Amino acid sequence: MSTPTQRNRLEDEESPYLRQHADNPVNWQPWDEQALETAREHDVPIFLSIGYSACHWCHVMEEESFADEDVAEVLNERFVPIKVDREERPDIDSIYMTVCQLTTGRGGWPLSAWLTPEGKPFFVGTYFPKTQKRGQPGFLDICNRLADSWTDDRGEIERRAEQWTDAAKDQLEKTPDSVRAADPPSSELLEKAAGAVARSADRQYGGFGSDGPKFPQPSRLRALARGHDRTGREEYLTVLEETLDAMADGGLYDHVGGGFHRYCVDRDWTVPHFEKMLYDNAELPRAYLAGYQLTGNDRYAEVVTDTLEFVARELTHEAGGFFSTLDAQSETEAGEREEGAFFIWTPEEIRDILEDETNADLFCARFDITDSGNFEGKNQPNIVTSIETLAEEFDLTEAEVRERLETARKQVFEAREQRPRPNRDEKVLAGWNGLMIATCAEAAIVLEEDEYAEMGVDALEFVRDRLWDGETGQLSRRYKDDDVAISGYLEDYAFLARAALGCYEATGDVSHLEFALELARTIEKEFWDDERETLYFTPESGESLVTRPQELNDQATPSATGVAVETVLALAEFTDDEFEAIASGVLETHANRLEANPLQHVTLAIAADRLEGGPVEITVAAEAFPAEWRAAFGDRYIPDRLLARRPPTDEGLEDWLDRLDLTEAPPIWAGREAREGESTLYVCQNRTCSPPTHDIAEALTWLAGDGDDRPETPDH
Repeated sequence: MSTPTQRNRLEDEESPYLRQHADNPVNWQPWDEQALETAREHDVPIFLSIGYSACHWCHVMEEESFADEDVAEVLNERFVPIKVDREERPDIDSIYMTVCQLTTGRGGWPLSAWLTPEGKPFFVGTYFPKTQKRGQPGFLDICNRLADSWTDDRGEIERRAEQWTDAAKDQLEKTPDSVRAADPPSSELLEKAAGAVARSADRQYGGFGSDGPKFPQPSRLRALARGHDRTGREEYLTVLEETLDAMADGGLYDHVGGGFHRYCVDRDWTVPHFEKMLYDNAELPRAYLAGYQLTGNDRYAEVVTDTLEFVARELTHEAGGFFSTLDAQSETEAGEREEGAFFIWTPEEIRDILEDETNADLFCARFDITDSGNFEGKNQPNIVTSIETLAEEFDLTEAEVRERLETARKQVFEAREQRPRPNRDEKVLAGWNGLMIATCAEAAIVLEEDEYAEMGVDALEFVRDRLWDGETGQLSRRYKDDDVAISGYLEDYAFLARAALGCYEATGDVSHLEFALELARTIEKEFWDDERETLYFTPESGESLVTRPQELNDQATPSATGVAVETVLALAEFTDDEFEAIASGVLETHANRLEANPLQHVTLAIAADRLEGGPVEITVAAEAFPAEWRAAFGDRYIPDRLLARRPPTDEGLEDWLDRLDLTEAPPIWAGREAREGESTLYVCQNRTCSPPTHDIAEALTWLAGDGDDRPETPDH
């Protein structure tokens, strides 16, 4: 019988990224007990390669090294080569990426790590060319050198592996043993975070950092919006607008088809890395919704609308769930795969598509389509000329310019649809779907569009039907072609719980609140460590790795711990579960760390602010949410809004309490029936509640007033 490493096993995997490597001559193994046991049995090191299907440099390394017979021979004979899709296994990625950042000062994908048979890292890096190039060591040389060292200098390698593993544990797993805050951080932490975000801003080009590349930072944008709301500082709002404008005008945004690319390679947001990720197209629209509420800028609402249209069109399963990514590469006319080929243009191509010469000239002038190009001789569209300037230059009204540009955009879009499309990674990930569902629910409220709520609910039901086991209270992470795999991580539970709560707020359907509470109870059971008072990223019943990570920092996605704390705080208003104790415990445990570096922990800083101030409770006792009321609250930026719909009578509420396994009505609903047979509104802020009212203007006046001047009813 052949041993596992004598064949490539990735053809049996559902991950598109892993299947992309199924034809490599490297005998790739998935990360499973069979592969790990093989390394232990043969006493050979593991070569671990981590990437994802839309990763450009992952494709490059595959073409240069993993498709090469000489490289394959070394990997097959001297290592157990393991491939991991970071989108499926963020726990593994977190551990070895942390080691890479600690030891090299940088990170990225593909991530290349060499491990002992026990999984302890002793050499790490990212992309390596096959042979030495531009100062980078060659991958083949590294493999041979490390294999020789494993034989000739085993003791040194194992000492290094122990040191690096201990460093990862210190960074990811341990909590303070003695230096611990007596209380959670105050709202001053949010002000520190917002101030740090503003100081890190690029005031010339927007975004953060004074050089390229430029990454979108949705959590930082959220801190600016909230900081402005809390302090009234105009600087925070100005920095927010500068960044929203820069991203919406630059190459990060797809001006032809909507949606955002992953990041830009330059300081001024001109040229993106062209992959499109579901999480960016979920979190960035939330920032634009906040910007729209704070400024009334219709452009921000248009960005949200067009992005959601892109997601519905190109990243949505026919039954409702959301796919993961679109690749950066697609085929050229010559049949070769190149980065950005689907998205870039020459002036000649635009003129061939647009028969109207004026429309072509307008389009090229508006979006910087030039003969010299901004990307390898072609052009990624960027807005460089204002509507006002175009109207003056072309002797047209501004309305005529807009109409002509929209006509041209539609024609360019239709022509682009005929091009070979980027590959799509059709994994449906619970956590990423949670991010997108929450945005759909928020967009439904802010933009008063029920179709967005329907879009979110369809996806929520898709995930609940396929990935949630109600009997065991367990959530799986990934669905692909009827295959369900991988136990859910904290981000899956937290992001999805927030999404389910959002769907309840947007629709008033108590089944979504029921699901959110079920997910939160599993967070307490599987991820909460009562002794250390922290939330871990991996479940207690999950696989044992060399360390058990926490996720406190905001990265491309918000901190899973931060979202979990925010969400359980909101859900604490509906139940007597120990949710608030979890939130305060996490924030006390990590208070010193958060105070020392609020910029890296923005979501937890926001959670601390919410814990101190409490939610803005908006209880609506009605058969249906009056449209005027929903519009009024959607128009306003209320960062801690908790929209608590309930039936108009206590008799109708009894069924809800049974469904939620509650013996009595929580304070947010208790005694808050509809009065005089009419829809009735109750608003509470800072633990103080307004009198019941049928008048939205009266409720808003109370909400905007100063505490001592407000008429009030006793706090619940």
